[in-house]
Amino acid sequence: MALKRPKWKPGTTVVLEHVSKVLKGNPLGDPHVRKLAVWLPAEYDEGATKGRGRRFPVIVDMVGFTGSGLSHIAWKNFGENVPERAARLIHEKKMGPAIFVFPDCFTALGGNQYVNSSAIGDYADYLTKEIVPFVDREFRTLASRDHRGCFGKSSGGYGAIVHGMKHADTWGAIADHSGDAYFDFVYHHDWPNTLGELSKYRPKKIAPGAYDVKKAEKGVAKGLDDGRVRAFLDSVWKRPKLSGAEGHALMNICMAATYDPDPKAPNGFRLPFNLETGERLEDAWKRWLKHDPIHMVAKHVKALKSLRGIYIDCGSRDQYHIHYGSRILSKRLAEAGIRHTYEEFEDNHSDIDYRMDVSLPFLYRALAP
Repeated sequence: MALKRPKWKPGTTVVLEHVSKVLKGNPLGDPHVRKLAVWLPAEYDEGATKGRGRRFPVIVDMVGFTGSGLSHIAWKNFGENVPERAARLIHEKKMGPAIFVFPDCFTALGGNQYVNSSAIGDYADYLTKEIVPFVDREFRTLASRDHRGCFGKSSGGYGAIVHGMKHADTWGAIADHSGDAYFDFVYHHDWPNTLGELSKYRPKKIAPGAYDVKKAEKGVAKGLDDGRVRAFLDSVWKRPKLSGAEGHALMNICMAATYDPDPKAPNGFRLPFNLETGERLEDAWKRWLKHDPIHMVAKHVKALKSLRGIYIDCGSRDQYHIHYGSRILSKRLAEAGIRHTYEEFEDNHSDIDYRMDVSLPFLYRALAP
């Protein structure tokens, strides 16, 4: 718990407006003009004249599901936002000065996994092809993948490790806090609850008496929506607040739109379970597993070995069971001979920003000139 009495220079946070060509016309109708926050360390303006001066490594923050980059620059009671944390770590000489970037990747489905999806939008391209070069143009960065890294927690942690695999030409080091992995544990167990939430929006109510399963499942047996998913979305988008169960259902829908997009399907994606019987659809689930980091390592060994640093951690009591996936991910990396750091700590998935005290210095050491 930190008191708001820092004695060090706070640095400067600037908020720019970025007009995205990549996100324009995205399937969800989300804004393509977005705010982009950038934090400059106190050292940024020291000795800078007429655009000349010291250049700095860049660290990009990928926030978790339902978050936005702007949330990480907001004031926190008895705590630190990311700029405050970075300023303290620099003052304590635990890391050197770096530029921090906070993109807004929120969507109508509550977020995304920082990958391209025909059902959500091309958020991998948004980051690597637009935000990164935009920041390099506007600020004195060390404009090289060797001096550029990303980090995140939960969905952001997933984004970081997957970007390390698929976009190693952009990132030189990554830090993954409690990132989604081992989908059989992380997502599978919550789908019965999601099916229960969606059943409230079933097109036809179930009448007491005889129940014809084959007739009832017609149209949903192949992972298609019979209207209940759309009705659910239309309903929650009008709500002033979501229940916990609705929030988790929205998350699973977002994951379906991420891992199994299909422009020909209702809503632009398929579901991994039969909405009526709850049976897992094996072909659909295989498509999900192709996006699971524990299964992706073997395909991206060369890219992962090229990184200057890989940091992964997870609480040993993660309520979403992600610690099991993190352990398997570390095991897969070790088996492939990929150098990385994996740590666990006694905590769960929530309120673990203090772990940045470990990851941010790690990233700086990996990215420092």
